[in-house]
Amino acid sequence: MAKRDYYDILGVSKKATGQELKSAYRKLAKKYHPDTNSGDAKAEQLFKEVTEAYNVLSDEEKRKLYDQFGHAAFDGSMGSNPEEYTANGAKGYDWRGNGPQGARTEYYSRDMDDFFGDMFGDFFHRSKQHTHFGENFGFEEEGGNDLTGEITISFRDAALGCEKIIRVDGSRLDTLAIKIPAGINEGQSVRLRGKGRKDSSGKAGDLLIKVHILGDNKFTRNGQDVYTTEAIPYTTAILGGEADFDTLYGPVKCKIPAGSQAGSKLRLKNKGIVSMKNKNTYGDEYVILQIRIPGKVSEKEKELLKQLKEIESKKFF
Repeated sequence: MAKRDYYDILGVSKKATGQELKSAYRKLAKKYHPDTNSGDAKAEQLFKEVTEAYNVLSDEEKRKLYDQFGHAAFDGSMGSNPEEYTANGAKGYDWRGNGPQGARTEYYSRDMDDFFGDMFGDFFHRSKQHTHFGENFGFEEEGGNDLTGEITISFRDAALGCEKIIRVDGSRLDTLAIKIPAGINEGQSVRLRGKGRKDSSGKAGDLLIKVHILGDNKFTRNGQDVYTTEAIPYTTAILGGEADFDTLYGPVKCKIPAGSQAGSKLRLKNKGIVSMKNKNTYGDEYVILQIRIPGKVSEKEKELLKQLKEIESKKFF
């Protein structure tokens, strides 16, 4: 099957600016990324296509080659010496960063790092020289044969545990599954033994993935305990009753004591975060109550509230 035109894949014209290319890629990569389309083979293939197209067109020299020779500039059909066909003396590289004769090159794409930083919290951000593989994920040399990287996950993934897939095309690492244990804290690392760089003797170092955790719009964490804020009707606060509250493990029904005040806390035992040292030990969830005052009340409610007000006023005389 003939390969699709790179400009068509990104949905841009051949006169597209670098910013237009970047914007088009951001939109499509976010739409088709495997992390948001788990198990969808078609989406994964489309993601690879848009990534390949962007890697070529965002590079000035590669784009010149593509505009002049099309896909032949990178598929090896131009012979064993691509330099004979390059414009202005440019070298021929394929989308994985492979140079003439398939030599793998070290390269760094600022645009790509910015994009994945925006989308995934800088999945693998490094301050030193970067070695990138395939879909622009990379690792930093820690020392010896060890490699380090960073990953950003959601609050709930950190609390409940998850598995993340790193796709590193074109390297011996290929695809790695990283198991993030439930209860992991910000800044802790996951070690994948034997997944680092191999030395001349064939001995491999380790891969250490430092975990960063995004904030959550519902919960905050303090040790193994979690905190959340819930609003209850003013009638329930006064009379007591029951309310459904969210937890990390699903909603639970909780008793509200009569006379509950705004800012008071309710404890939901063992609804916090599991301990990494003891899987049978959980923190608690604390629900901070807010009182929900209606913006509008009916005439009947007004009358009843007036009666209540009269009763309340007599208590102080």
